[in-house]
Amino acid sequence: IMVLPREGLKDQNGQPVAYDRVIYIGENDFYIPRDENGAFKRFADASEGYEDTVNVMNKLIPSHVVFNGRVGALTGDNALTAKQGERVLFVHNQANRDTRPHLIGGHGDLVWEAGKFDNVPDVDLETWFIRGGSSGAALYTFLQPGLYAYVNHNLIEA
Repeated sequence: IMVLPREGLKDQNGQPVAYDRVIYIGENDFYIPRDENGAFKRFADASEGYEDTVNVMNKLIPSHVVFNGRVGALTGDNALTAKQGERVLFVHNQANRDTRPHLIGGHGDLVWEAGKFDNVPDVDLETWFIRGGSSGAALYTFLQPGLYAYVNHNLIEA
């Protein structure tokens, strides 16, 4: 959970920061066991799959990494939209693993990587770093019309 300061955000010069809306990105990793043919296993309840699930989790290789709880949660008909000139504050959370948010076609105008708003924000980051178990925020003004993709830029796992 990230709590925005009551007195509002400040830029790198200590000046007030305005934004039009906040978009929450919850990045989740799931560890789903597979059978000997590679198909995902199904269990009647959590206790039945406990041992298999723990074995998968102990390898630290997720079967799925998704935004907002499921594959496709922010694509197609669910895609996020913004108007030209709109200032959007992206709040990104990852419970378990480090992540590297990146806005393809844009950047973080102001970025609070560690979610500590008393810290001076970084400026104009292409990719920023969110530690596992924490949240961060990035402000971007959509200056041009077009398609922007918000991704985890950890390309080795793409």
